[in-house]
Amino acid sequence: MIFAAGLGTRLKPITDTLPKALVPVCGKPLIAHVVGMLKDAGFSEIVINVHHFADKIKAYVKEQDNFGIDIRISEEVEGPLETGGGIKFAKDLILPTDRFFIHNVDIIDNLDIKDFISRARPDSLSTILVSERETKRYFIFDDDMRLAGWTNIATGEVKSPYGDINPDNYRKLAFAGIHNMSSGIFDAFDDLGFSGKFGITDFYIAACKKYPIYGIVPENLKMVDVGKIESLSEAERIIQELI
Repeated sequence: MIFAAGLGTRLKPITDTLPKALVPVCGKPLIAHVVGMLKDAGFSEIVINVHHFADKIKAYVKEQDNFGIDIRISEEVEGPLETGGGIKFAKDLILPTDRFFIHNVDIIDNLDIKDFISRARPDSLSTILVSERETKRYFIFDDDMRLAGWTNIATGEVKSPYGDINPDNYRKLAFAGIHNMSSGIFDAFDDLGFSGKFGITDFYIAACKKYPIYGIVPENLKMVDVGKIESLSEAERIIQELI
């Protein structure tokens, strides 16, 4: 599944007339780069969630003849449901499958997707890609790389189902918008009362004590979040290295 429903506010004024998924990098829209990476990894069925300028994304995908694979559109007509709500809304398009892979449309990277997927533990509800990237907000992991909560180092805020914990006793890693999920996540959404519009980060924080959620830090990862104007040149540099 590719997340492409966001408003792309950090990419204004480009996204005043164009969805983030169609912002060009190295002569091709972001969504074409992400679909290409997924196809190279062996995926032949992809769900794309859309909202902002949904018709433009659907028209582009149709023009590309669905990139020669099975493309399914999950249109969030009434408004973006955020990352968690978007997954739940697309349930009928995703299932049946044991596991499914999720990638943000505005992430450009050199991830070895097959290797990442192969490293998922059998008991994991979700495996998330994390990195040493500097930021203010981090997931925190125990010595077994199991998620234990979240912290904002700028404000000192900590969220964890384990209660009052000291994040300095844990490994702090930045989330990168890439996940490998078990289909059991849909039952977990219902179990913990998550519905409608909600972020997957909030769900992970609430769920990590009851459900095993693990992080993986890939070696030699190059990644750029093309969520803001100043990231476009860095994205082009990474793509040129990968071509």
